Amino acid sequence: MDFANFFANYGLIILLVVLLGFMFWSSRRRMQKTKAEQEQKARETVPGAEVLLQGGLYGTIVSFDPDNLDQPAVVQVAPGVEIRVHSQAILRVVNPAEGVVTEDEFIEAEASEAEYIAGVADGDITSISDDKKSARKDDEPEDPAKPGA
Repeated sequence: MDFANFFANYGLIILLVVLLGFMFWSSRRRMQKTKAEQEQKARETVPGAEVLLQGGLYGTIVSFDPDNLDQPAVVQVAPGVEIRVHSQAILRVVNPAEGVVTEDEFIEAEASEAEYIAGVADGDITSISDDKKSARKDDEPEDPAKPGA
């Protein structure tokens, strides 16, 4: 059996299998990208963030539960005017909240606090002045004229 005869008999089936595989791969890639975008939006949707709703309204998030998307989000559209909207009605975050601690930042702060507590427990850090010394570069000489040094 030569190549031309094999392709004439099975070429259409091979082409359909390749096309089906490409469609599956493309669909899966698109779903992963959409899921990543939704997770990013959920991380940015914190109280204090300015959002655009699907109806074209701009507002500020008052409360939002990213773990329970069935619970409505409360959005302040004007001073004293709060509306409850479905969490999927939030189209995008316009201005992420500044000064608001996100969950990732909170976890990092807890980790650094745990390191600090471990340092105190080990005796590496014994007072505030020791903490300042450890933050200062080792090659900088200690200046006795500065208060608190």
